[in-house]
Amino acid sequence: MTTGAVRIDRAAMVRRAFLDLVARHGFHGAGMAAVARRAGVAAGTIYVHYSGKDDLVLAVYREIKRDLGEAAVAGVDAAAPARERFGTMWRNVLAHLAADPDRARFLVQVDASPYAGVAHEAVLEDGEDPLLVAASAPDMAALLTELPPLVLYELGFAPVVRLVAGGGVAALDAPTMERVIAACWRAVTRPGVA
Repeated sequence: MTTGAVRIDRAAMVRRAFLDLVARHGFHGAGMAAVARRAGVAAGTIYVHYSGKDDLVLAVYREIKRDLGEAAVAGVDAAAPARERFGTMWRNVLAHLAADPDRARFLVQVDASPYAGVAHEAVLEDGEDPLLVAASAPDMAALLTELPPLVLYELGFAPVVRLVAGGGVAALDAPTMERVIAACWRAVTRPGVA
């Protein structure tokens, strides 16, 4: 390798091409030949990195969820009240997904597919999800209603994913957005929590 040579991450190119195609055309519009064309690689290159479409779905889903979790908790003041931390995380998720709405569209596609259960399990098996860790903080956990983590995510953060995926965020002004965040907070907390 020569000095200054750039290493091309073909696996990342394949993941991004797959994400783009699924976000725009669904799983049926993301065949391996189309992914290879979009990524600018030979079809066989995909199989060097992934055993097949199922493996690729999980790799992209894991990557999106990992990045989303890290973005969600970035800059959150651990000393702030739980409600304020939730609002910050919600806004962070919004900003992260709004910067690349195809990530939200991909998540919606997976959640509405037979891949959903396997994908959710894979993310939980990967280790500590930053959002799950934040929700497990003692003061936060004490306020949350007793539901499985997946249900809490669906009530608390999936609405922002769907708003971004559907382009509905642009139609919401700041006061309405704050009411949406408050509604999501009420949905995941015990009765009587402010």
